[in-house]
Amino acid sequence: MIDIKKDFLKKQDIKKLNDLVLSNLFEWFIQGVYDDNDTHRQFVHIFYKNDKPSSYHFTVIRPLLDKLNIKRLIRVKLNLLTKTPEIIEHDYHQDTESSNALTSILYLNTNNGYTRFKDQNVKSEENTLITFPSATFHSGTTCTDQDFRLVLNVVYEAF
Repeated sequence: MIDIKKDFLKKQDIKKLNDLVLSNLFEWFIQGVYDDNDTHRQFVHIFYKNDKPSSYHFTVIRPLLDKLNIKRLIRVKLNLLTKTPEIIEHDYHQDTESSNALTSILYLNTNNGYTRFKDQNVKSEENTLITFPSATFHSGTTCTDQDFRLVLNVVYEAF
């Protein structure tokens, strides 16, 4: 059900992506993430939505998109969750209810945060891609051992 691929992008492609998103030239927006107790804030950048690119930086994710079997792109969103004293597990959600859609998550840094599923957790390891049906309930977490957890979420229909 969950496909895990390590070393997914070429080293120069992951470096270029990280260099850009961690530069002072990159735009971040604050969004709430809800959990059982409260709202945790995260920074987000939407690369693609409403059937078109929504970021001037869309081309930096092209190496990732070119390696996926995309028939129709639905959404591409980058999440930056800041370090917390204890790991916060956010509520389960579905990226879409469509049975035809897939979600691929690319971890941009290694940390002790993870993606939760009902029956397993997948740790954040730089340049690892996980793919699963978008209707699968899952959630993210914060981390405690790095300044932030950085994940790129791609939702699409595959060929």
